[in-house]
Amino acid sequence: MLDIAWNPTLNTLTRNAWRLSFGGGIAPVQRTPSTRIHEAPHQDLYRFDATETDGGRPVLLVPPLAAPAHCFDLRPGQSLAAHLAGSGKAAYLVDYGTMGYSDRGLGFEDWIDDFIPAAVERVSRLHDGAPVDLIGWSLGGTMSLLTAACRNYLPIGSVTAIGTPIDYESVTMIAPLRMVGRFTGDRPLTTATQAMGGLPAPLVQASYRFTALQRELTKPWFIARNLHDTETLARMESIDRFMADMPGYPARFFRQVCTQLILGNALAAGSFETRNGAIALADLAVPVLAIGGTEDVIAPIPSVRAATDVFTGSPSVRFESAPGSHLGLVAGPKARDSTWAHIDGFLDGVVAHTA
Repeated sequence: MLDIAWNPTLNTLTRNAWRLSFGGGIAPVQRTPSTRIHEAPHQDLYRFDATETDGGRPVLLVPPLAAPAHCFDLRPGQSLAAHLAGSGKAAYLVDYGTMGYSDRGLGFEDWIDDFIPAAVERVSRLHDGAPVDLIGWSLGGTMSLLTAACRNYLPIGSVTAIGTPIDYESVTMIAPLRMVGRFTGDRPLTTATQAMGGLPAPLVQASYRFTALQRELTKPWFIARNLHDTETLARMESIDRFMADMPGYPARFFRQVCTQLILGNALAAGSFETRNGAIALADLAVPVLAIGGTEDVIAPIPSVRAATDVFTGSPSVRFESAPGSHLGLVAGPKARDSTWAHIDGFLDGVVAHTA
């Protein structure tokens, strides 16, 4: 006879198996309440609802392209947005929405010169001209850093770059692409995307899954081992939903990633070319926090730590490591006590220094 103590576990196993196979999932989608305060193509602006704010400087969350904006707000317990709002910060998010063929001409310039500056100025005005602290993940960090470097008149108080590679030679997984690119240039990477108007969402999703190939291959065993653990399965489910929601890249933006970042390693050299001229990273003049993940294959620690070498005009460039993969850095089970804690300490220190 089955021991009575196993009944609750058996019930959980059965319930979770049913929800994964036939139901609506382990846990419903639950986002932090927010209010859209501005609507425009590729630059919707949201403010996360907070019962009380500390009256300090506002924070603007800057997602990367080809990732849903809710990377900062996967679910309760995996939400940097909820953490910031819950700690009294006035937290905002700029959301680019999806990308289509008509967006094929959008490049870094559109974010650096238009979308991000407009969001910064709008948030600052809502707080009587206060400086805005930017927090970007992955390429969102790249765009935040470039914006601060070339738009030093903006009311930007600091930049936090989470999982943002600076030295692409240190990204082992793209070494074969760089080797081939020495002889072929960017054509093998960008010819098809130019014709399609960009890198379609299904290819982006497949590429991201490839970076976590072991996770994908062992997923059935992971589920079997954790059918009794609802919280672990809910975290897995939130990551699956995140990947399924990934949009595509505009053709111009993707070509710039390939030519300047992957093949040219421009950031490590200290500059980035746009149609409006070169951006010198040394022109960035605000404090910077760079956070690298110990298990991040997309932005390994050496590639992120290189930020300490290139932002020579910044009054302070701080590097911290944290446990986790690329997404785990910002939304993993250990993020609260590592990445988020680093951000809290950095922002508190920046505000105290400028007070």
